[in-house]
Amino acid sequence: RAGLARPRRSLLFPRQQIGLPCSAPAALGAQRAGRSWGFGRRCCSCPAGRMGLDPLFHAWSYFRRRKFRQCSELCSELLERPPGNQMFYFLLYPVQAAWSLKTRALTEMVYVDEIDMDQEGIAEMMLDENAVAQVARPGTSLKLPGTSQGGGPSPAVRPVTQSGRPITGFVRPSTQSGRPSTMEQAIRTPRTGLTARPITSASGRYGRLGTASMLTNPDGPFINLSRLNLAKYAQKPKLAKALFEYIFYHENDVKNALDLAALATEHAQFKDWWWKVQIGKCYYRLGLFREAEKQFKSALKQQDMVDTILYLAKVYLRLDQPVTAMNLFKQGLDRFPGEVTLICGIARIHEEMNNISSAAEYYKDVLKQDNTHVEAIACIGSNHFYSDQPEIALRFYRRLLQMGVYNCQLFNNLGLCCFYAQQYDMTLSSFERALFLAENEEETADVWYNLGHVAVGIGDLNLAYQCFKLTLVNNNNYAEAYNNLAVLEMQKGHIEQARALLQTASSLAPHMYEPHFNFAILSEKVGDLQRSYTSAQKSEEAFPGHVDTQQLLKQLKQHFAML
Repeated sequence: RAGLARPRRSLLFPRQQIGLPCSAPAALGAQRAGRSWGFGRRCCSCPAGRMGLDPLFHAWSYFRRRKFRQCSELCSELLERPPGNQMFYFLLYPVQAAWSLKTRALTEMVYVDEIDMDQEGIAEMMLDENAVAQVARPGTSLKLPGTSQGGGPSPAVRPVTQSGRPITGFVRPSTQSGRPSTMEQAIRTPRTGLTARPITSASGRYGRLGTASMLTNPDGPFINLSRLNLAKYAQKPKLAKALFEYIFYHENDVKNALDLAALATEHAQFKDWWWKVQIGKCYYRLGLFREAEKQFKSALKQQDMVDTILYLAKVYLRLDQPVTAMNLFKQGLDRFPGEVTLICGIARIHEEMNNISSAAEYYKDVLKQDNTHVEAIACIGSNHFYSDQPEIALRFYRRLLQMGVYNCQLFNNLGLCCFYAQQYDMTLSSFERALFLAENEEETADVWYNLGHVAVGIGDLNLAYQCFKLTLVNNNNYAEAYNNLAVLEMQKGHIEQARALLQTASSLAPHMYEPHFNFAILSEKVGDLQRSYTSAQKSEEAFPGHVDTQQLLKQLKQHFAML
């Protein structure tokens, strides 16, 4: 008996220490009557409440399981307690925890990683004055078309974007349509409105983020920012961080977010690197890239983080300094050896600068560190396909299929690889699966266009004609289909139809050399030498190394000299 210690009385009632708001008054009454209460009391109307689960813990469980809608609704119930219950509620229940948890849940509903998602509008591309050099040296700028450093396939083999760079094997925001050279070319995109750029970045994704509060809270915004005392919240670091992310991501109010971050970093005596990164993100969103650069550099001096390096590299890329961004990535690899995101960033820059062979080497380094990296596998497979190695490309795309990637694009690429690798038994079945998995008309148009190429390869021109027609049915702005239909019309002897189709193709995609060259050949055959010479010049401008265009220009100059 002497060796056993009596348990402390407070440990017999653990729920009393937690303090459930709805059962707290009843518990007080039970204690006054000299009675104790057990674990069977209901704390809320949810099933977990019938089991005696604390509602805040239940909301946190929803948050951990990424059920943000249920988490937000449960936090709202906690914050809307009747005034009679809230007297005891403020004594024992952490109201700030429920408020902070709901703020985080609403933020996670619309959260998008700022590092990878960067959408430049037409105004940012055409009216950008942040570049250091307007006429940069070849190989040091992302805006100059044709800065190829060799080692990659020519435009005769691999399609190019408006800026003259080859298309990549993995769709990113920066690879959708490239950088147009004129405002007319920027507004008249070669695709439909599904992938057309917005006028400004504010009218694109950021504009849609600002309306998230109306969807998540039909009765009005959760926090009225105009009545918020930012200086008060800046003195509470844990609440301030959750509030900043809510304002920045959910409400898209960059100005108030910047004010809160400035007050918070001042309260932290400029020693908190996290707030400096957030200030840099606000400056970047506002287009103040040099100020953002200073904040990110200051944050890196205090705390070396991979995300901060990626943000700073984004700033340099927007300033059109790819070499500086590449050096920054390499310095980061010295401090974080084997970091996949840094190696992938170097590979992307090499790819955007037309240095395809170096990009492929860096993507292979990515696979040495992470052999399930989808972007690296897709880009290497695409590079092998356009380098006339469809068998090797097929192995990479099969690897993606084994990893669980199951979409229209993958089966489309598998069908092309099977066809050019002469595995004809799998070609049509892959394209059938791609058509079945197509989610929109643009993807369906791509599949029908490739089926048209397969039909041309097997010699069935009637099938090819129907496939290209179906391509235009699904996507009326498909310039490549207009060009190929014009070639088929030329073989049938329909000159006028072919000329009309080629003119449409050249107006939709002025960066392609094929419509200009075909129109030049057609005009030369019918004796219209002036139009032929003009189109041949456009073809040479789009693809300076095209031998047939150079020979045609030489012949036309001889004709003009004879006249």
